[in-house]
Amino acid sequence: MTSTLPLFSKVNTAIDALRHDLIDHKDGPRISTMRNYRFAIVQYDPSDEFEMRAKAQSLVAELTANGWVVLTIDLQKLLIDRIKAQGAEWVDRVIQMEERMGRIQLDRGLNYLTDKLLPLVEGPKGLAADCRRLIKDFTEKNPDQADRTLVLIGRAGGLYPFFRSSALLRHLDGQTGNVPVVLLYPGSRQGSTSLSFMGVLNSDSDYRPRIYP
Repeated sequence: MTSTLPLFSKVNTAIDALRHDLIDHKDGPRISTMRNYRFAIVQYDPSDEFEMRAKAQSLVAELTANGWVVLTIDLQKLLIDRIKAQGAEWVDRVIQMEERMGRIQLDRGLNYLTDKLLPLVEGPKGLAADCRRLIKDFTEKNPDQADRTLVLIGRAGGLYPFFRSSALLRHLDGQTGNVPVVLLYPGSRQGSTSLSFMGVLNSDSDYRPRIYP
């Protein structure tokens, strides 16, 4: 079946550049200028979400077919799992209070929800802890594959507006077995190192990783 994805889209450009840096070097992946800091970000417009998912799936399939091991991490699923772990009573209480506050003023409802969800998302014990655990388990099962391993973190848009990717990557630094970790980032790029999550939140320039494209 012929692909309906545009051949020269920004998403294609970004994923093709990432593919090149992963597999076209004899001395291993070069997604970063620092050998001991193998993190990168693929930035894309939120409107290109489904195209990015399709291209990312194609990249995973290609790498796997060529002997790579790939771990995909769904941030939205991790958050949902954490919410469920709070228990049905907690979930019902938060929903009812958010609706009540929202009827008074929309911002008050959002602020209340933010206060409840941020502890589940942010900090070293937030989603970063779940990512560390998944990556550690994965690398321990593939101890000799560091140069042919990829960790792909996606579905960040499902965490809007509660998410700061710079904090996530900072808490993962030194905790990934030095395997390549790539975050798919829906947002806009402002300058060489600043990113605005979903193109809405204030830009964040606290980034060390390479940003594709």
